[in-house]
Amino acid sequence: MNNKILNKIKSKKIKIAVIGLGYVGLNLLIKFAKKKINIVGIDKNIKRISLLEDNKSPISYIKNKEISSIKKFTNYSSNLKDIISCDFIIICLPTPLDKKNKPDLSHIIECMKKIKKFLQKGQTIVLESTTYPGTTEDIILKNLKNFTVGKNFFLGYSPEREDPGSKKFNIYNTPKIISGYTKNCLKIINSLYSNIIKKTVVSKSIKNAEASKIFENIYRSVNIALVNEMRFLLETLKIDIDEVIDLAKTKPFGYSEFRPGPGVGGHCIPIDPLYLSWIAEKHGYKSEFIKLASFVNIKTTKLLAKKIIDSAKNKKNKKILIVGLSYKKNIDDTRESASIKILNILERKGFEVYFLDKFVKNVKINNKPRVSIKNDYKLLKKFSITIIGTDHDYFNYKKIFTNSNLIVDLRNKYKFKHKKILKF
Repeated sequence: MNNKILNKIKSKKIKIAVIGLGYVGLNLLIKFAKKKINIVGIDKNIKRISLLEDNKSPISYIKNKEISSIKKFTNYSSNLKDIISCDFIIICLPTPLDKKNKPDLSHIIECMKKIKKFLQKGQTIVLESTTYPGTTEDIILKNLKNFTVGKNFFLGYSPEREDPGSKKFNIYNTPKIISGYTKNCLKIINSLYSNIIKKTVVSKSIKNAEASKIFENIYRSVNIALVNEMRFLLETLKIDIDEVIDLAKTKPFGYSEFRPGPGVGGHCIPIDPLYLSWIAEKHGYKSEFIKLASFVNIKTTKLLAKKIIDSAKNKKNKKILIVGLSYKKNIDDTRESASIKILNILERKGFEVYFLDKFVKNVKINNKPRVSIKNDYKLLKKFSITIIGTDHDYFNYKKIFTNSNLIVDLRNKYKFKHKKILKF
């Protein structure tokens, strides 16, 4: 069976199901389809499926022409039963935190409950969702009791390394970690991803691969927390944090550059590290360092919001504009966005807050629909403060400067000093 599957992969006579068509899943689907591999994209979001069937992208940085260019090799569905005809099932479902900041794996658990009755001999499941070490075996393997994994069914984990909106890194040129439950599993999964990846990196175990993804994000979380704390520390000493970083980064070894910002957003940095600290506590170890970094990153957003409030409290005009609402530039993803957190804090203090972001034209904040103002820089004169929350490339920062009454630059877009530019 092993050789038969490898031959099917080599001849591209396979069919792949991608479950979950978000930022990770849809990009993965496109890359396989461009290699003329038949693929079915499955998502419970009916609106998203309808858009894709009409050759329209539901994600801002993925163009409609990319969706239409792969039409011949793709089908879209909201029915998990469609995995029956597939050789590979790649799961790219969200793994958020619950209200108690504990891992919420309900999407994966529910998915496995629904698909296990449709699974066939010879199929392969690969989990790509970021999660704590042990998830693949705890949740997916336990639903494969009707099979002999490694002989008539195959299982692995391959963490996503998506950098949404990046023009430098993509699926092809970013080394991809792969793992398999057995050597046969590993061989098959490696062969599959080699179709779309320049370099695969083999992990000795599934748990190692799961841990590596979280460790990558913890590294970023800790360093972002460090540089944000340094920002406030050096401010008390009247030292310029940006020049300090510029000086430090001239060292050609032992230093990686991080810049202070309004806080952390997205899925990777605010959420993923807590998955590892949670599983560590389940095994009797308390990871204070991970929790501290998370605390500092949350505190950063609150401190910056307080400084903005202090700067605006004596102004008669209570209208404030946030420029950029997504959690990072050039995308429409607002998950855990620091800009939204600042918006909420300011509104609770009685300010009238608006936002400008062509990527996020419509969004629900606290279940209330919100709409971006027009991309007309003359409108900035109406606001007492303009906050640079997310530094999209399309913004004209010269016009923002000219038309704003006071700018709070949270992204260090202005390298010069001016009385109407505040940097915290």
